[in-house]
Amino acid sequence: MFLLELQCTDAERDLLIAELWDRGSAGIVETPYTLRSFYNDDALIPQLLADFAPHHPETSPVVDEDWIGYARAQTGPMIVGQRLFLAPDWRDDPTPEGRLRILINPGLAFGTGSHETTRMCLEWVEENLTPGMTVCDVGTGSGILSEAAAMLGAGKVIACDIDGIAAAIAHRNIARADSPFLVYIGSVTAIAAGTADLLLANISPDWISAMAREWKRVLGKNGRGLLSGFDASDLPHVHGALQKAGVKVIDSRSENAWRAIEIGN
Repeated sequence: MFLLELQCTDAERDLLIAELWDRGSAGIVETPYTLRSFYNDDALIPQLLADFAPHHPETSPVVDEDWIGYARAQTGPMIVGQRLFLAPDWRDDPTPEGRLRILINPGLAFGTGSHETTRMCLEWVEENLTPGMTVCDVGTGSGILSEAAAMLGAGKVIACDIDGIAAAIAHRNIARADSPFLVYIGSVTAIAAGTADLLLANISPDWISAMAREWKRVLGKNGRGLLSGFDASDLPHVHGALQKAGVKVIDSRSENAWRAIEIGN
C-alpha cells in the first residue's frame, strides 16, 4: 500500500477526488491544500505520477493496517454556526454547551462538514429554520444537512439521492435525530409542488442549472432555498439558468472560491 499526495486548489478538488476514486483509491483524506489518496497496488505508482504531474504528486509507503488510523487522525471535531458541533463518530470529545452534536464518518458519502459548501448550507439552515418547517434536501449524500435540520426542529425532512448507497447512509444518519423524515432514491422531480419551506441542493452546477424549474416548483408559497456545490467560475452559468427559469434570486454566499445562491418565491 502507498499514499499519493497531490497539491490542489478548491476549484480542482471535486474533480480530482472523482478521478482518484476512478483509479481505485482505497480512501481519500482532504486537507486545505492537498488530497491524500491510498492505493493497494504499488504497480500503479508510475502511471499515477505521470497522470497527475500538474499537481506535484508525491508517494510514500504505508503499512496496510495503518491507513484507516491515519485518515482518522486527520479528522477532528468542528464547530459550525452558532449551534452545531460536528464530531467524528470514533471521537469522544465533549459537546460544547448549547450545541447539537452531529456524528460524521468521512469517506462514506459526501457531506462531513469539512467542505466549504457543506458548511455554508449548515449555517444557512441554522439561520433560516424555524420549528415545524418542511425541509427538502436534494442530493443528500451523507444526510448531514437533513440531520442538522431535524435536530434544529424541522417538522418533516424529505431527503433524496440518486445514489442508493448514499441514500441508505443518509437514512441511517437522519434517523438519529428522532424526527419525522423520508429518504428515497431519486431526485427532486418526485417531490410534490409547493412542499418545501426550506430547500437544499448541494450538488453539481450542471444539475443545479438543469433542475432550475424544479427548484421553483417545489418551493412553498413563502419558501426559500439554498443552492450550492459550485465555485465562482460557475456562478454566471448557474445564475443565468435560474433567471431563465424564473427563479427569484435573493442573495448569495461565498467561502473561499465556493459559492451558494439563496432563492425564494
